[in-house]
Amino acid sequence: MAPGHQRCMYCGDGQGTDIDHFEPKSLAPLRTFDWLNHLLACSYCNSNQKRNRFPRAEEGGGPLLLDPTLQDPLNHLRLVLPLCTYKGLTPQGEACIDVFGLNSRGVLVNGRRTAYGTAKQSIELWRIATDRGQHSKAAEVVRVAWDRPLADVLAGMFHQSGHPAAELLFSGEEETLGLLRDQELREAFLSRT
Repeated sequence: MAPGHQRCMYCGDGQGTDIDHFEPKSLAPLRTFDWLNHLLACSYCNSNQKRNRFPRAEEGGGPLLLDPTLQDPLNHLRLVLPLCTYKGLTPQGEACIDVFGLNSRGVLVNGRRTAYGTAKQSIELWRIATDRGQHSKAAEVVRVAWDRPLADVLAGMFHQSGHPAAELLFSGEEETLGLLRDQELREAFLSRT
């Protein structure tokens, strides 16, 4: 469950203080004690957002919420960096945006803006430390960058730097895009994910 980070597996911001039943007990009582049905969540996502909501697809009846232990959220959600909001790429992504209020909770959108600025500073600090031969300092920068709340912003930045429209996505931030595409930097940061 969110190894080492203890962050909510839904919003990525709050501290994971609750164990959420991914498939609610009221809908699947036989999964109440199923370890694979337990996810780390913040109390806000668990008690105020999700509660017993568990939308299902009209065709097939499969869950529309993403299980981040089984599915990569980047395949279902795209972070619109200038706005720091999410765009649903699939019905599952759209359901997560709705159920967890990923775009309507101002604290999350503002937190992503801060996380974006912090992530840019982290990759710049890594480059400076590496260029100076301060490899233990560079490793610490990577560790801290991934342990921060809303590390999904950093993951989104790396993901989008490889997109065919990356120059448009990072318009006005060519230096940041160049750093995100630097192979040595990518290996240092992405070997931890």
